[in-house]
Amino acid sequence: MTTFMKDFWKDEEGLETIEILLILSVLIVIAVMFKEKITTWATDLLDKVEDQLGI
Repeated sequence: MTTFMKDFWKDEEGLETIEILLILSVLIVIAVMFKEKITTWATDLLDKVEDQLGI
């Protein structure tokens, strides 16, 4: 039993998945916090593109 627990604790398989999930969760939180600014920026950018294309 002790050997199993030591091997389980040292097992690093799946750490990459946890790291990716943590990074994604931080990005989602930031996106939610700055939702208004991101939306305004994207709308302004699309308006400029439309003006340049003459749509």
